[in-house]
Amino acid sequence: MDCNGQFSITGWDENILSEKREGVKQTHASITQAYEGSMAGQSDVEFLMSYQTSMLALFVGFESFVGVIDGRRGTVSFKHDGKFVNGIASSNFSSIDGSATGELSNCTISGTFESAEGGKANYTINLTE
Repeated sequence: MDCNGQFSITGWDENILSEKREGVKQTHASITQAYEGSMAGQSDVEFLMSYQTSMLALFVGFESFVGVIDGRRGTVSFKHDGKFVNGIASSNFSSIDGSATGELSNCTISGTFESAEGGKANYTINLTE
């Protein structure tokens, strides 16, 4: 079943781990998000990012979600593989086997997001049991 909605970034703390020259750097970002739509709840995200320029970066990370997905209450952790290109962030993500709890414990979840304006992003997920 495909589910859609939007999340808002409610906190962002990014620190430089190493910098080679202007714009080329590796960073760590701790992010908090609030979800609405088919996913309703909050999450904490940890991203490692590799910037090639100020407008191009690749990122990987893990997200811990707490809330409701398609009417099922629980928690789940996602693994992200994303990119930031010309001001737009996007990612493919999937649930980590064995990480889901509660009514989500028998579900496999995968999805995508793409950033929108004002610190928001649109997501689509697929939930299977």
